[in-house]
Amino acid sequence: MKNIKDYSMEQLKEELKELGEKPFRAEQIFKWLYEETVQSFDEMTNLSLELREKLKKNYSICNFNILKKQESKDGTIKYLLDVLDGNAIETVLMRYHHGNSICVSSQIGCKMGCKFCASTGINFIRNLTCGEIVEQIIRVEQDVGQRVSNVVFMGIGEPLDNYDNVVGAIRLINHPKGLNIGARHISISTSGLVPKIYQLADENIQCTLSISLHATNNEKRSSMMPVNKTYPIEELLQACKDYIAKTNRRISFEYALAKDNNDNLEDAKQLVKRLKGMLCHVNLIPINKIENGQFDKSSNENIMRFRDYLNEHGIVATIRRELGSDIDAACGQLRRKNL
Repeated sequence: MKNIKDYSMEQLKEELKELGEKPFRAEQIFKWLYEETVQSFDEMTNLSLELREKLKKNYSICNFNILKKQESKDGTIKYLLDVLDGNAIETVLMRYHHGNSICVSSQIGCKMGCKFCASTGINFIRNLTCGEIVEQIIRVEQDVGQRVSNVVFMGIGEPLDNYDNVVGAIRLINHPKGLNIGARHISISTSGLVPKIYQLADENIQCTLSISLHATNNEKRSSMMPVNKTYPIEELLQACKDYIAKTNRRISFEYALAKDNNDNLEDAKQLVKRLKGMLCHVNLIPINKIENGQFDKSSNENIMRFRDYLNEHGIVATIRRELGSDIDAACGQLRRKNL
């Protein structure tokens, strides 16, 4: 049965026309789904009984079940969510002074094989639909009784490998009658799928693009991220420059610091050369140890030295605050445990 949360407002209007209903009903249904967050069509009390029966016959409302919930000492909450087909994904709520951020998954499993990411250990099963991506936000908001203000596509999966559904989800998240979260509060992270970066530049979505860079030369990056063998650093950075020129949006480069691998001053110098003159920001991530992982976290001293060198040479760099590492909810640690 079709998930009604997979439809945009315009698509839902067309669906209703085919059911012999007035298109304006789509706005009423959107209000029930995204403002009232009802879990059944029977709760849509301003719709006729006849229409509610038609909806029940033709569509489902995607209501994820919480299989497991873990809360960190820093307030971060990790959810294992049942996606209703025998599979599960992880979603993380992070609390900041400026509001609640949610890290959503875009796929069940991942094809990218990045060596520092726990999701590498999950076989790719399928893409999540746009409604299933949005449902992660709705379910978490229902559970904590609070609004989410920021959305990051950095959970399980490569967002740009599920391009159409991720863009569809962003439009639902951003829609004033959907979840109504501003595009500038939405961030998409990619390992570097160059053609999709060009495609995203044409979407006219004012979200933040985050690039998982993690190395300054092709040999080192390919050993960490197999995607680099298809789209080497030179192609990736040219796509980033073209993206910035087209959108006038700043790109965030993610750089996970691994001990004795990519965390020395020579790497910092090469990173400055690579990024000089670009409208960008570098987000330094203390790499998180994962099961069977080959990388260890860089020392605090090295991390701060790396950051300071970038800042002193004109590249704005900050160190990402670690949240949820005690429950394996930090960067790179999501993998559907205990399924």
